[in-house]
Amino acid sequence: MTSPLSTHLPPVLRRVLRPLLDPARRYRYARQIHAARVALGLLTSIALTTGIHLPHGEWASITLLVVIGGLQHHGNIRKKAAERALGTLIGAGAGLLIILQQSYFHVPLLSYVLIVIACAICAYQAIGKGGYIALLSAITIFIVAGHGENAVADGLWRAADVLIGIAIALLFSFALPLHATYSWRYKLAEALRSCARMHTAIATDAALDKAELQRAMVLQGGLLVQLRSLMPSVAKEINVSMEQLEAIQHGMRVSISLLEVLAATRPCFDDESRAVIQECLGEETRRISAMLIGMARALTHGVVARLEPRGDSQLERMAEAIPAQWAGYVSLTLRLSGEFDALRQRLSEIAQRWNI
Repeated sequence: MTSPLSTHLPPVLRRVLRPLLDPARRYRYARQIHAARVALGLLTSIALTTGIHLPHGEWASITLLVVIGGLQHHGNIRKKAAERALGTLIGAGAGLLIILQQSYFHVPLLSYVLIVIACAICAYQAIGKGGYIALLSAITIFIVAGHGENAVADGLWRAADVLIGIAIALLFSFALPLHATYSWRYKLAEALRSCARMHTAIATDAALDKAELQRAMVLQGGLLVQLRSLMPSVAKEINVSMEQLEAIQHGMRVSISLLEVLAATRPCFDDESRAVIQECLGEETRRISAMLIGMARALTHGVVARLEPRGDSQLERMAEAIPAQWAGYVSLTLRLSGEFDALRQRLSEIAQRWNI
């Protein structure tokens, strides 16, 4: 899959930079890229603030670490930078007002009371929506005003340093951006491949290892948790609604639950029913497997054609040939097939957005 950036580069430079522009490689080496990006950002911050002899320049580097240090995904960085900027402006304004009243009234006790009241208000707002902004506002009050004894010029320089740190963090977030969408795509593809393996084992393995299947279910649960944590950033990066991502997440959760029920309710294989079941369910098993692998490859390689329909289920037409004790299992298989098909359609609807 070619990234949008690479389409604007000369062919020679595109070949040289291909390893860096490849989403799969960026996902695989995300930690190394993030560490290098933070290190380069800090070098830039130090060089800039010391080069122009900016007072209290260390606050720019501290801010850069706060904004970008623990956030590798582009969508997260933009959100945190915006919140940091707003919190900084609020805190800087309050801090400067405290410094001004201190320089006018020269009553330290009044400054302490005002700082405590301002921080109490921030703490009240910090529990709930906008809590990060409120917390940063309180921190910035102390950065700018100290205990009220800082000079107005110092307060202004510190506020400027914090904003410079935010700007540098945003600049480096655009350098080889580690989109949350990449992680979401590859983790979802991993979950789909695992579903394909589990369903094939349930449908074809007479001596199904329940313990191994349970371990796979636990791993799937962990992947769902990771996918959910990525969704807010993915929604911002590719401009899709949380409702669309929630529908995909819900489809995966229901499908995994159905696989667990399918394994628990599957009748025992015997020589008489095995051939009948293989004849009736074999084609459906292959269809479901092809659909899951196709979705996984579409997510991994960006080949949207893999999301095309895989034909209709033939189980209902063959219902009379299926032994009665397998009726429940067949009904669950039909439901599972429908869930996977709905998931395929949801991915196809927003493919032009996540295929970056």
